[in-house]
Amino acid sequence: MSDGTRRPGRPRSETARLAILKATHDELVDRGYGELTMAGIAARAGVGKQTIYRWWRSKAEVALDALLNMASEGIPIPDEGGLEADLGVFLRRTFGMQEPSRPILMGLLAESLLDPVFAEAFRDRFLAGRRAALRTILERAVARGEISADEDLGLLLDVVYGVLWYRMLFQHAPLNDATAEDIAALIARSVRIGE
Repeated sequence: MSDGTRRPGRPRSETARLAILKATHDELVDRGYGELTMAGIAARAGVGKQTIYRWWRSKAEVALDALLNMASEGIPIPDEGGLEADLGVFLRRTFGMQEPSRPILMGLLAESLLDPVFAEAFRDRFLAGRRAALRTILERAVARGEISADEDLGLLLDVVYGVLWYRMLFQHAPLNDATAEDIAALIARSVRIGE
């Protein structure tokens, strides 16, 4: 609360919160989204179910926070001094997180198709955050003169994340370091000013 008063109830324990997020991630990796339960998370985290329900209303919400926590820790925004290098580092880290996070992403995507309220939270909290991270890289390239100020950055974001989601969903081609480098080179070539 902005006035400095505390919400009713027991204060939130950061140790318990992190244990719950880690337990959620581990349960998702081991069991998948369909088998994820609040009881399973609680047992793995060493907390009571009521502790989880005090902070999250559903398994989808706690799974989303686990995914956000993983993305924020594992995919920092690089500044290598150039667009292609920045994209390469960012995409290698992003694609490297794909395999352990795939069960989480697939479950949350399925949940968002069934629950419009959750779909909005998934889009606004996770997808928008990942797009904003990549947009930072592209805007930095605009400021350096590597990308024209007239370039459609939203379309470039869609190209990158379109490849990620399509390959992750259908697994017809890899999402690996070579893919990251190829996309970084493709984007850098496509926006090169004066060519």
